[in-house]
Amino acid sequence: MLILSKIEQNKDDYIRLLKIKNFDASDYFKKILELDKERKSLQTKNDDLLAESNMISKQVGILYKNQQVSEAEQLKSRSLEIRELTKNNLEQLQKIQESIQKLLLEVPNIPHPSVKSGKDATDNEIVKQCGKEIESDGMAHWDIATRSGIIDFETGNKISGAGFPVYIDKGAKLQRALINFFLDEATLAGYKEIESPILVNEDSAYATGQLPDKDGQMYFVNEDGFYLIPTAEVPLTNIYRDVILGMDQLPVKLTGYTPCFRREAGSYGKNVRGLNRLHQFDKVEIVQITNPELSYLALDEMVAHVENLISKLGLTFRIVRLCGSDMSFTSALTYDFEVYSSAQKRWLEVSSVSNFESFQSNRMKLRFKDEKGKTQFPHTLNGSALALPRIVAALLENFQDKTGIQIPEVLIPYAHFDRIEL
Repeated sequence: MLILSKIEQNKDDYIRLLKIKNFDASDYFKKILELDKERKSLQTKNDDLLAESNMISKQVGILYKNQQVSEAEQLKSRSLEIRELTKNNLEQLQKIQESIQKLLLEVPNIPHPSVKSGKDATDNEIVKQCGKEIESDGMAHWDIATRSGIIDFETGNKISGAGFPVYIDKGAKLQRALINFFLDEATLAGYKEIESPILVNEDSAYATGQLPDKDGQMYFVNEDGFYLIPTAEVPLTNIYRDVILGMDQLPVKLTGYTPCFRREAGSYGKNVRGLNRLHQFDKVEIVQITNPELSYLALDEMVAHVENLISKLGLTFRIVRLCGSDMSFTSALTYDFEVYSSAQKRWLEVSSVSNFESFQSNRMKLRFKDEKGKTQFPHTLNGSALALPRIVAALLENFQDKTGIQIPEVLIPYAHFDRIEL
């Protein structure tokens, strides 16, 4: 959530920057600032009434002491009137504050000044590519999965529906191998492993910005008011909701494996076949909470961490800086990682690494005290390190030969096999 005082100071710049995200903030800011002006005026009136009430309290005592009962009773009558006025004012202030809050929650984060405008993903900037785009006539991963018997899409469809595959034998072991490899690498990089809930309450979903923006994309348990998490970012970051950290506690570095759930409403076509787009999938996440002065160094560190993971798996990949129109509601700057699928002959997104600056910390009232003891909002960051489905798809497609799939060397100690036979 944007900080109101900064909207007042930077309104025109913020409107211009949000247009890069295809969001017109003009009416939002106009309403927010008008309401805040009304709030300040009403607050001043209420403060004056309270000051008058305090003065009356002192005078009433003096008047009674001097036996000026009639004058004292008149002032007590005014005191009761003030009490009713302040009560009404406080109720009105609460309504105004709620209206301001509702509007602020609907405004996206300001993109970093380096973010470029663009119509869609085709305008994203490729900042690095490792490996060549080698096309092949090999099988797509859904055919490999069926022939080898390691993933059963049909049974998953029977049990739950489309987008809920069943992993079998070496398919299940490969999932576990990737999860353990990613967690071990994160731990070596200084991230503390957390096992978190996968159901969160509404406050948690609002705090990290999934609500109200992604309301229609999240699974909701109506009876209990819980949301199934779309990413471990939500529970991991919410550990620090309503917390004030000390400077010596920064940076906070967390990692966690969770299943993730996304409705993916409106997704259809050949690009969602097989593992390309699922309603339930596994992912290892990394999260950082940092001093604002160091957050973009932290972003570079996280990008390097994800690059190292994909490099160790031996996959062709590229790093893409997202344009404004392709960025998330909460992000100030995002890098996507894409791996090349030789069988599908296209790039598959496997990770997003983002800096949210103070957008999430303001929403969740997460603060820290700087060297001077002043309370500030830290910056929050997160990244997929990594999401499994498309990584598995790329491994199956890119490392296949006529008789099977070779497992990357780095995964063999985790999987306890080096090959999947066809």
